[in-house]
Order: sequence, then structure tokens, then C-alpha cells
Amino acid sequence: MLTLMSWLSRRSLGFLHALGSLLGWAAYALSGSYRQRLRANAALAGIDARGRRAAVGQAGRMVAETPRLWLRPASLPLEPAVQWQQTELIEHALAAGRGLVLLTPHLGAFEVIAQAYAERFGARQPVTVLYRPARKAWLRELETTARSRPGLHTAPATLAGVRQMIRALRQGQTVGLLPDQVPPDGMGVWAPFFGQPAYTMTLASRLTLQTGAALLLTLCERLPRSTGWCIRIFELPEPLPLAAAFHGNDAAHQTECAAVMNRAMEFLIRQCPAQYLWGYNRYKAPRSS
Repeated sequence: MLTLMSWLSRRSLGFLHALGSLLGWAAYALSGSYRQRLRANAALAGIDARGRRAAVGQAGRMVAETPRLWLRPASLPLEPAVQWQQTELIEHALAAGRGLVLLTPHLGAFEVIAQAYAERFGARQPVTVLYRPARKAWLRELETTARSRPGLHTAPATLAGVRQMIRALRQGQTVGLLPDQVPPDGMGVWAPFFGQPAYTMTLASRLTLQTGAALLLTLCERLPRSTGWCIRIFELPEPLPLAAAFHGNDAAHQTECAAVMNRAMEFLIRQCPAQYLWGYNRYKAPRSS
């Protein structure tokens, strides 16, 4: 498998995206459960048949471009294949020195964001990204080595990883995570996501409120004709509620924070709905921690 991934990492982005589209449709055709989940999740958001068809190919493209991103030599920059929009929001947040939380859902080429940030801003303030270690040992090792680059650190989705992110924020650094990832039982609350209850992590809002860090949203859109990616930065559409408004009811506070986060993810997804992973099992019950 490593030999195949190494070979794929040296192929052009156009080749990988063409291959990925085929893989996406193969998975859609062969897996009834995946097909049903993709259709059902997309329907909740009002995505029509054309949008669902586009999402099938885009999901495959995400998988196929991963070897290129993971195994790319650190000396080979992503730019100029990466375009940026609204970078002044990051500049202002870094200048404030309070730390920065970057959030993105399973949308577009989300693996690109941390690497591109590290290239552009990592020398000033490195980024630490949260990830869930793979179950297979060889893939777990590959994940760790591939994602660790100059200006880019990784933190496992464990208590130790959370402490690592808190330390980074208190040092004025940046952290990144995917708030639409289903957390282990006890690390989230149920909150609406496209109108249906979804178990939602509380970590993103806790990191922001406890450390006083700035919070920004980001998405990385795959550009047409495999010409690269465009990273777009947004402010949170609505502020996180303060704990004081809930008079000591932490459960109610965290539930409302999760609802705000889910609405923010919906906002991002609607910017580029064809590139969201609608086949992701967003509404599953949490696993035991």
C-alpha cells in the first residue's frame, strides 16, 4: 500500500482527480449503505440530484489527492497552486497575540489548509491540528509523519492532545480542527445540524472561550480543471454565547455553543455544497471514549 501511495504522490493533480472521480463513483455504486447515507444527508440540506452527483466525484478526488499532500517533500511548496482570500483576518488575529482557532468541516481539500497555513504563517506562529489516529499501525505512523512539517504540529484526539492545543493557544499560536467530526461519548452534546440532531464536539467553543483566542472559519475549495485550491477565510457569522447568560447551567451553555458551531459549519458548506463529504456518517451515535 505504501508503494502505491508513493507512486500516486508523484502523479499530476489532474491525473489524481480523474482517478478519484472514478473511485468515488465506484464506491457509490458498490456500497448501498454509503449511497443511502450520502443521499439522505444531502437531502437534509436541500441538495438536488445534480449537486449529489457532483459530490460523489468530489469525495473521490479528496481521497485520491491525499497521497500527494501527505508524501509531498517539505521542500516542495504548495503555492502557487494555492490561492488565498481574506488573509487579512488571519493577519489581524496573529497580530493580536491571543491565539487563533481555525475551524473547517469535511469540505473540499481540508488537508491543504494546515499545510498552506504552515507555509505562509508558520514561521510567525505554528499551527497545531487535531486528528484522530488511524486504527492500522502503518497508516497511523504515516499520518503522523506526513502531517508533521515545519510550522505544523499534530495533536491526537485525546486528553493529552487537548492539553497540547491549550498550551499552543496560550503561547499565541494557532490550532485547527474539524468541528463536524463526531467526538467520543462524553466529549460532545446533541445539537441540530441541517435540522437533525447530531452529536457535536464542545472542544472548539471551549478552547475559544477558555483561552480568549480569536476564532475564524476556513474552507479550501478544489478549483476547476485541477488547477489547484482556493482557501477562503470567514468570521463567525454569530458570536458564541457567554456562560454568564446561562446562570451556571453549563450543559445548556455548551448545547447552545454547539448549535452556533453547527450553524457556522452549515454556512461554510453552503459556500461549496458539492465538495462536502455528504457520505460522512455525521448523525451516528458517539463511540465510547
